[in-house]
Amino acid sequence: MDIFNVISLLGGLAMFLYGMRLMGDALKENSSGTLKKAMSKVTNNPLKAFILGMLVTALIQSSTATIVITAGLVGAGILSLHQSLGIIVGANVGTTVTGQIIRLLDIDSSGSTVLRFFQPSTLAPIALIIGIVLIMGSFFKNAHSIGRIAIGFGILFSGLLNMTGAVNTLAESGAINSLFSGLGRSPFLGYATGAGVAFMLQSSSATIGILQAFSSTGMLTFKSIYTVIVGVYLGDCVTTAIVCSIGAKPEPRRVGLVNIIYNLCKSALSLIGVMAAHRLGLLDRLWDAPVNSSIIANTNTIFNLCCALALLPMLGFFEKLTLRIIKDKPAKESKYKHVTDALNPVFFNTPALALQSCYNTLLTLFGAARTNLEKSFRLIESYDADAHKEILAEEDEIDRLTDRVSNYMVAFLPHLQLEDHVAILNQYYKITSEFERLGDHAVNIASHAETLQKNNTSFSHSAVSEIAVLENALMQILDETEQTFAKRDVDAAARIEPLVQVAGDLITTLRKNHLRRMSTGECNSYADTTFTDLMVEFHRIADVCSNVGVATVVRVHPELADHEHLYFERLHAGGDETFNAAYERAYQRYFSLLRKPAAEEKPKEQPADKADKASDEAEKDGAQEPKED
Repeated sequence: MDIFNVISLLGGLAMFLYGMRLMGDALKENSSGTLKKAMSKVTNNPLKAFILGMLVTALIQSSTATIVITAGLVGAGILSLHQSLGIIVGANVGTTVTGQIIRLLDIDSSGSTVLRFFQPSTLAPIALIIGIVLIMGSFFKNAHSIGRIAIGFGILFSGLLNMTGAVNTLAESGAINSLFSGLGRSPFLGYATGAGVAFMLQSSSATIGILQAFSSTGMLTFKSIYTVIVGVYLGDCVTTAIVCSIGAKPEPRRVGLVNIIYNLCKSALSLIGVMAAHRLGLLDRLWDAPVNSSIIANTNTIFNLCCALALLPMLGFFEKLTLRIIKDKPAKESKYKHVTDALNPVFFNTPALALQSCYNTLLTLFGAARTNLEKSFRLIESYDADAHKEILAEEDEIDRLTDRVSNYMVAFLPHLQLEDHVAILNQYYKITSEFERLGDHAVNIASHAETLQKNNTSFSHSAVSEIAVLENALMQILDETEQTFAKRDVDAAARIEPLVQVAGDLITTLRKNHLRRMSTGECNSYADTTFTDLMVEFHRIADVCSNVGVATVVRVHPELADHEHLYFERLHAGGDETFNAAYERAYQRYFSLLRKPAAEEKPKEQPADKADKASDEAEKDGAQEPKED
C-alpha cells in the first residue's frame, strides 16, 4: 500500500459522491412538481403514506431529501405530523434501492453479451455518452435535466469502479483485513463506524455503496459488516433531524425527531434479530463467510423491510412521544403565519415547492395591499380614526411579508439550475416591491385624509364624486392586475395599459376641474395641497399596476425584455388597434360617469346650461392633454 492507492481510493469516493449528488439533484429538480402534488394528497392511512414515501425516495435516491420535503410540507400546514409518519418509514425503505442498483457489480457476464451491458464498466460510459449528448443537443424541453441525471449515473459508477480497483490493491497489503476483522471483534466499534461515516457523508446510500465497493476484496464477512449497516441508520437520521430543525417551528422538528426515534428502534430490532438468529444457528453458514455487494444490498433491504412492518403499528406512540418532547411555544402569531411558514429553506432543493410558496405569499401580499387601498379610499369621503389604525397595523404585516419573501428569494436564487426557474424568481422579486408600494400608497392616502380631518377641511361634493370615479377606474386596474399575476394572463396584462392611460386622463381632468372650483370658491383653498398629493398617489398606483403588467408580458415574451419601452411607446402612440379600442371603451365609460356628477351638482352662481358647458369643456381639455408621467 502507498499514498497513490489512497489517493485513487479517495478520488473514486469523490466521483461516487458527486455522481450520487448530481443524479439526485437532477431527479428532484425534474420531478419536484409531481412530488408536491403526490405528497400533499396523502391520507391518514399509514400504509398509503408508507408506499408513497418508499416510491418517492426510490425515485429521487435520497431518504434525507424525502423527509426534509415532508418536514417542509408539515411546517407549511399541507401535511399533518400524523400524515407524515408513514412517509418517514417508507423513505427509510426506499433508500435501499441505491444498494440494489450498485449490486450490478456482481454480474458475471462471461459468455453473455447482453449481461455485459448491465455491468457498471459498460453502464458508466453509456450513461455518460447519453448524458453529454442530451445536454449539448437540447433535443427537447427536459433534455438538459435528463442529461444531468445520466451524467450523474455515469459518474457514480465510474467512481465506484475506481474505488473497487483501489481497495483491491489495498487488500494485498492486509490493511482491509485488519480493519474489518477489528470491526468483527467489536460490534460497538462497527456500529459507531457506520454511524460516523453516514453522518459525515450525509447519506446512508453512499455509506452502503462504499461498503459494497470494499466487498470486492472478498475479505468482508457478515459478522464484520452487519453492525456497520445498522449504525448507518443512526448517522443518516441525525443529519436529517439537524436539517429539519434549522430555523424550523415545532412541527417540522417533530418530523426529524420521529425519524431519530424510528431509526433507534430499527437499530435495536435489527441487532436483537441478528443476535437471536445467530444464537439459534440460523446464520452459521453466513456468519464467517465472505460477503459480496449483493449480500450487503439484500441485508440492508431485509433489515429495513422487516423493521418497517414491525414498527408501523407503533407510529401513533412515536407521534405522542414527540409531542411530549417538543412542545408548542405560546407566542403571538402573525396574521399570515400560515403563509410565511411555507417559506421554508427545506424547499430549496425542490424548486417547484419553493416557487409555489413565493407565489402564494405574493398573492397574499397583493390582497393585503389592495384591502388597505379600499379602506383608504373610504377615508377620503368619511375619515375614521379606527379604520386608519387598521390600515397602519396591516401595513406592518405587509412590510413583514415583504421582508420575509424577499429574503427567502435571495437565499433561494443560488439553488436554481434551470433558466425557467430563474426567470420566474426574477419576476417574483420585481413584483414584490411593486405590491409593497401599493401598501405604502394606501398609508399615504389615509394620512392625507387624516390631514383634512385635523385641519377641519373637506372636499366639495363635486370633488368627492369625481375622485370616486377615479377610484372606480383604479379598482378595475387592480382587478386586471390580480388576474394578470394570479393566472399569468397576458390578455389581462394588455387590458391594464388602456385603463392606466384613461386613469391618467382622468387625473388631468380632475386637476383642471379642481382648479376651476378653486377659482369659483367651491373648493376650500386649504385642501388644494392635499388634493394635489392625492392625485400623485393615484397616478403612482396606476404606474405600479402597469409595471406588474409589463413584468408579466416580459415573462411570457422574453424577447421583449430589452425593448419593452419601445413596445409600450407604440401602444400609447396609437399603433395598436386592440389597445385603441380598449382605451376608447374605458374612456367613454369613466368620462360618462365623470359627466353625471357635474351635471347633477351645478354651482349656484352659474345657470344650468353654463355649468354643463364648463364640464364638457373640462372633459374635452382632459382628453386632449397627454398622460402625465
